[in-house]
Amino acid sequence: MSTRGQRILLWTTPAAGALFAVACLLFPVFSPPLSPAMPPEEVAAFFRTNVTGILGVVILCNLIAGSLVPLFAVAAVQISRTATSSSVFTYAYIMCVGVSITAFILADYCWGVAAFRPERDPQLISLLNDMAWFFFIAPVGSIAVQNLCLALSIYLDARPDPIFPRWVAHFNIAIAALLIPGAFSILYKSGPLAWDGAVSFTLRLLVFATYIVVMFLVLLRIVNRQGSEREVLA
Repeated sequence: MSTRGQRILLWTTPAAGALFAVACLLFPVFSPPLSPAMPPEEVAAFFRTNVTGILGVVILCNLIAGSLVPLFAVAAVQISRTATSSSVFTYAYIMCVGVSITAFILADYCWGVAAFRPERDPQLISLLNDMAWFFFIAPVGSIAVQNLCLALSIYLDARPDPIFPRWVAHFNIAIAALLIPGAFSILYKSGPLAWDGAVSFTLRLLVFATYIVVMFLVLLRIVNRQGSEREVLA
């Protein structure tokens, strides 16, 4: 199997990181995020005065979501190479990635719709903002299952020389555990578990960013090794 395509796709991940940095520097409108306790009139006023910044975030987040897909595609290819008895882990992983990316895009476009016509009724603007933050923070189930599928495929890899180092499985389970508290953000309007809280927002972003960096480096090493093995066999 040629690894050239995998190598090319993997390098979209640093591009996603660069886009995220650009979004934070040029359009820091959601830093810090809006409070869930903010009344609709204040939410609507925020959107009216930050239309350009919010739409800029929407455009860049759309590109970021697309740039991350290849990383997960390469992970799925490598899961399919593990010596397990079934390809079910690969299929489940791909489906979970699709659900997670869809939630991210829905959050993105809820903000976009709210900013596109900021003269709407404040209640509608507030509703769209609530939906955006819930889509962005709360849907952690698919991410957790995605990570568990990767971890289980590693644990069950019967090859003498496994595809993934075993610590990657432990790492994926730890990441899933750290993200799960975000599911409870729908219950709180203040505190660490609210969508703007230290656990649901700050910890989530740090954990996710760490995960992307680590998995990029892991997959790059695996793909390079796969290419070297192919050259030796040739």
